[in-house]
Amino acid sequence: MFPFAEVLPLILQTFLQMLTDLQFLPLFLIVVMIIAMQYKRTEKMKEDFFGVKPGGLWADVSMAIGFGLLGGLAGSILMVFIGLSLSGSGLIYLWLLAILLMLINVRFLCFAYSGGILSLSSLLLGFPQVSVPQILALVAVLHMVESFLILASGHLGAAPTFIKGAGGRVTGGFTMQKFWPIPLVVLAVAGAGPIQGGVEMPPWWPLIKTGLPGDTQNIAYSLMPVIAGLGYGDVAIARNPSEKSRLSAICLGVYSLALLIMAVLAEYSSTLLLAAALFSPLGHEAVILISRRSEFTEEPLYVVPDHGVKILDVLPGGAAWRAGIRSGDIVLAVNDVSLNNKSELMQLQAGAIFPQTVDYYSHAIGKSSRGILVPAGPGRQWGLLPVPEENEETYIELLKGGLLGRWLQKLWNILKS
Repeated sequence: MFPFAEVLPLILQTFLQMLTDLQFLPLFLIVVMIIAMQYKRTEKMKEDFFGVKPGGLWADVSMAIGFGLLGGLAGSILMVFIGLSLSGSGLIYLWLLAILLMLINVRFLCFAYSGGILSLSSLLLGFPQVSVPQILALVAVLHMVESFLILASGHLGAAPTFIKGAGGRVTGGFTMQKFWPIPLVVLAVAGAGPIQGGVEMPPWWPLIKTGLPGDTQNIAYSLMPVIAGLGYGDVAIARNPSEKSRLSAICLGVYSLALLIMAVLAEYSSTLLLAAALFSPLGHEAVILISRRSEFTEEPLYVVPDHGVKILDVLPGGAAWRAGIRSGDIVLAVNDVSLNNKSELMQLQAGAIFPQTVDYYSHAIGKSSRGILVPAGPGRQWGLLPVPEENEETYIELLKGGLLGRWLQKLWNILKS
């Protein structure tokens, strides 16, 4: 739609200056604080399991910001060059609805849900007046960006958990909760007819015009800043977090491409427009349900082995980590004393005198190895979390609802009783 060499510098200029503009920086920081609150919950989960603070909260938040900036820049370039234009009013409704849905469950912060509900309300009730194809195209492009972010960082910082599956069996697994703040640059129609200038926008918002030279009906566009947030929630039971995030990224990429095609074609069909509005939230839910179903129906990875003690997770920087032990490995012996269960490992840890030798089967290289356990600091533990045994009494729910979601659940329980 626009000459790449001419428009790309304008996109980069707007993207960089947006991050220092006082109109949008506070909103970006609010999104960052919401994301920090979600990562704090993950850190608390790790602390409950390991008994020590992992200390990676702000590292996770900083990484989320970094990946969010890269994803936002890539998404901005894509949206401008496919001609996606938005109005500020539609974005306000989109954000308000997303925040309300987040109170039901944090994963509903995703624009797939607020965008779909907003589109259905506009189509069926006539309010608010928004461009449904453009809203759905925005959702599609954001999820394309999200699929790349999941592929690159979805597995990082996965939290270990004990999960109760079918038949009451407790197995080990990981919950993957990722959130990214996404600053975007999108097109907004500034006016039509002869380009006169004087548009009421900050001076660093450049104008772009389309049409042939001398055409009196050229359309003027402004590059408008948008702040979005993306969230990813999943579990890894039958696969390790890296494998699971790769599979999730592929599924989400297919969903986003299908939604984008539907949004483009919906310009020519009211029936397809309604179908696209329904597909936005329902298709996203289908991706999540299919993903989770595969984890619960396939053989779990983190279960008690025939010999030794399988490790669910290892605290980075701890004694076990420095000895080379990683998630999925099986500890066979410590100081040549064979291990048969989790209790024996705990007893050895309680009376350990460092250094100690540890024999383990490495899942990564497929053979046995030997390492040296050296304390990472005074009073520090080994940093090992074994997989749960069959008689495990504690486990963590996969998804906890938000404040409003918990209230609704309590109300439903009262009504049923």
